[in-house]
Amino acid sequence: MTDPIADMLTRIRNAVRARHPRVDVPASKMKVEIARILKEEGYISNYKIMGEGVKKTLRLYLKYGPEGESPILNLERVSRPGRRIYVGAKEIPRVLGGLGIAILSTPKGIMTGRDARRQNVGGEVLCYIY
Repeated sequence: MTDPIADMLTRIRNAVRARHPRVDVPASKMKVEIARILKEEGYISNYKIMGEGVKKTLRLYLKYGPEGESPILNLERVSRPGRRIYVGAKEIPRVLGGLGIAILSTPKGIMTGRDARRQNVGGEVLCYIY
């Protein structure tokens, strides 16, 4: 697999459209950080790391409203292995006029665009979520 982040986003997108209560993805430090941000921002209800050793799995518990609607409308991969997208602190994009979030990989760790703007750091734009 050449792009594990895109694979994670696709699995979440497919699970949300199929109304699954949870989705499992192979775990990595970056994916756990993305899951942490999704939980903090209210897009998923919880996440858990399953298994031990090399074969760890990240289980994401998806969130739905009373009528089955999900807070995740779309997940969009921005920076890909073939074309990396880097932005400075002043050029961090606002997703859907501030209703969505951009997730960035910065020298200070993985964070939302809002946090990166607040800390005045730029980095690689991983994805947009709205």
